[in-house]
Amino acid sequence: MTEQTPPEPAPRGRGPGFFVAFEGGDGAGKSTQSRLLGQWLTDQGYAVRHTREPGGTGLGRQVRELLLHGEDGSVSPRAEALLFAADRAHHVASVVRPALQGGGVVLTDRYLDSSVAYQGAARALGHDEVRKLSMWAVEGLVPDLTVLLDVSAREGRARRGEVHDRLEREADDFHDRVRQGFLDLAAREPERYLVLDASRPAAELAGQIQQRVAELLQLGGAVAQEGAG
Repeated sequence: MTEQTPPEPAPRGRGPGFFVAFEGGDGAGKSTQSRLLGQWLTDQGYAVRHTREPGGTGLGRQVRELLLHGEDGSVSPRAEALLFAADRAHHVASVVRPALQGGGVVLTDRYLDSSVAYQGAARALGHDEVRKLSMWAVEGLVPDLTVLLDVSAREGRARRGEVHDRLEREADDFHDRVRQGFLDLAAREPERYLVLDASRPAAELAGQIQQRVAELLQLGGAVAQEGAG
């Protein structure tokens, strides 16, 4: 097995709650789709917790500043992977797992697959090594559904405009490797992923996401009824 081969599938997270991660390259529209899904789930009567990585906790906001707003080259690839894993460990222990145990729905903008794609694939640290690090940090918690919003490096850059953080400033070939890293993971575990073309209209994407979530939560005709209205 080469270091760029996706790892073996891991079991899904279990518990009374429901866990959705939004993944994809920078500029894919993850925050927008997380917000739209959260609004829809709230209308269905669910308690929804929105969060993100890094930055979903006080500690995470400090880590985010170090990782995303430092000077280019200020964080080595291995240190970058370790900092993301440290943020993730605290994030899961203090935000994600308690919300799930309380029966809520957690929607996170990025989770462990981002580390596999960015540090494992694009930084060439190896899928397996980075995945194992994150799985140890989160004690094996994997989302019930991972929504992958697929976007090309060129499209993502155009959407971001003129303001870029340290990772966003990387060249397009870096972001191409990130994109392929995500697609490789999705191909390995298709039952856990919903892969969508992020260039499609936001409302269309939201409808597809709602349909998959409704199926997983066994909500019956909730999406169809809304569309009929």
